[in-house]
Amino acid sequence: MWKKRISALLLLILAFGIGYFTYDKKGEESQLNASRFPYRLGLDLSSGTHLVFQADTATLAESEIGDSMSALAQVVERRVNLFGVSEPLVQVEEGGTVGNTEHRLIVELPGVTDVKQAVELIGQTPTLDFRLVKPGAEKMTEEERATATIDDVFMPTGLTGRYLKRATLQFDPTTYVPVVGIEFNDEGGELFAKITKENTGKILGIFLDGEPISTPVIRQEITSKQAVITGDFKLEEAKTLVRNLNYGALPVPISLVSTQTVGATLGEGALNASMRAGTIAFIAVALFLIFWYRVPGIIATVALAIYIALNLALFKLIPVTLTSAGIAGFILSLGMAVDANILIFERMKEELRRGLALADAIKEGFHRAWLSIRDSNSSSIITAIILYYFASTPVIKGFALVFGLGVIVSMFTAITASRTLLMAVGARREGRLARFFFSSGMSSGINKS
Repeated sequence: MWKKRISALLLLILAFGIGYFTYDKKGEESQLNASRFPYRLGLDLSSGTHLVFQADTATLAESEIGDSMSALAQVVERRVNLFGVSEPLVQVEEGGTVGNTEHRLIVELPGVTDVKQAVELIGQTPTLDFRLVKPGAEKMTEEERATATIDDVFMPTGLTGRYLKRATLQFDPTTYVPVVGIEFNDEGGELFAKITKENTGKILGIFLDGEPISTPVIRQEITSKQAVITGDFKLEEAKTLVRNLNYGALPVPISLVSTQTVGATLGEGALNASMRAGTIAFIAVALFLIFWYRVPGIIATVALAIYIALNLALFKLIPVTLTSAGIAGFILSLGMAVDANILIFERMKEELRRGLALADAIKEGFHRAWLSIRDSNSSSIITAIILYYFASTPVIKGFALVFGLGVIVSMFTAITASRTLLMAVGARREGRLARFFFSSGMSSGINKS
């Protein structure tokens, strides 16, 4: 029994530590933002940065501009939205005078008011270019190369970053040396195959904003859309090359033309209202649990507090951007989080009515409820995964992620926290009073047969 009580005590200490991490005390009030791991709020609750980028579409055909701008918006959104929940607003805007149409990319980043930081989130926006060495350039002396320009040594191939699908860090299966894998789209794969077929043995330089980042030699014709850049790479060098290739894989070059700070659309009032709603929901659920389930209800309330602390800690560490929709989903999950506890308690009540000892009823209640808990939560997790991957907007993705995290954490708190605390409190206790306090509703937990 003492082992169970020590486990319960350690669990409560862990929960207290998580709660202390979740809220930073500044003066007498708990702040929503901690200094090291702040919560990220969406544009509806927090201010952010508004960026306008000018796209250079001069080299594109009129029929290609629409698709290129859409692809550009997707690339930029992936850069600032790694987990799909940072709620950036990325949209294409078209304007200008007659005969001089301009294409712009509008980016709004919630919670980011530092313009420099905002630009770093998107990353550099260089132009990626693949070039072949000009005939005779290999014979240039060191002095001639020192004064020559890129156009004097290399000639364009037409293969640019707009054809590059992705670059990845890989390792040679034999030597385990880092290499860089590149993959082109269909059009780029055809152009790359033509270049490698006609220029085997020649250098194909890779340039980023006019600066060479790699000069691999074409060793053979490559008919697939994938290739590997080998060399005496160190791990950090290979990572840097992958990053630069992906940064340069923009369909069209863009340049930053304006920045400004935007205010929240709903603001602090909506945030405070959501916090009050969450507090009221927690109190209402806790009162119902304690009134109907007695001692197990108190334990379930403690487990629910641990559930909240774990979720808030995960929101910081991932991090998840909290919008009004996400907060509403989290408040809704408070009621869902006690489903497993209720199943367990009802099973316990049935076992007590059968005449089992209290400790045995607790164990059997968990054992018999587990299959129902597993199946119901598995279906919820599958729903969250499908909703996350097929959602068309970041708002829905954010809601799906919050929902999925809530289901997983609720399973942990019900099976681990509730079980540990119940076994610590109910172990080796017996008698009419103990059975009454561990029963529920109008039941006394006493076998009357």
